[in-house]
Amino acid sequence: MAAIILNEGNFEQEVLNSSEPVLVDFWATWCGPCQKQGPIVEQLAEELTDVKVGKVDVDQASAIAERYNIMSIPTIMVFKNGQASAKAVGLQSKEALLDLIRQ
Repeated sequence: MAAIILNEGNFEQEVLNSSEPVLVDFWATWCGPCQKQGPIVEQLAEELTDVKVGKVDVDQASAIAERYNIMSIPTIMVFKNGQASAKAVGLQSKEALLDLIRQ
């Protein structure tokens, strides 16, 4: 399944109310490292069946980015039971993202 585009309208339902873990990629179109992170995130979205994967464009959903104190992008956060459980800043390998999910 492709990564879910997250925004103010669906963030609560897709992330905070999710019964499964959610990996969220905070990114922007102008961010070079984000462009490299994107295909890795999309690959995980296709491969993982027990984790939801979503993307927040910080320019389009700045209130969400502010709520979670996103200061640098790409930032990856994992939410479990509606709570942020793990966070990584900067370009991450697929293996690093899998480790983040397992924390």
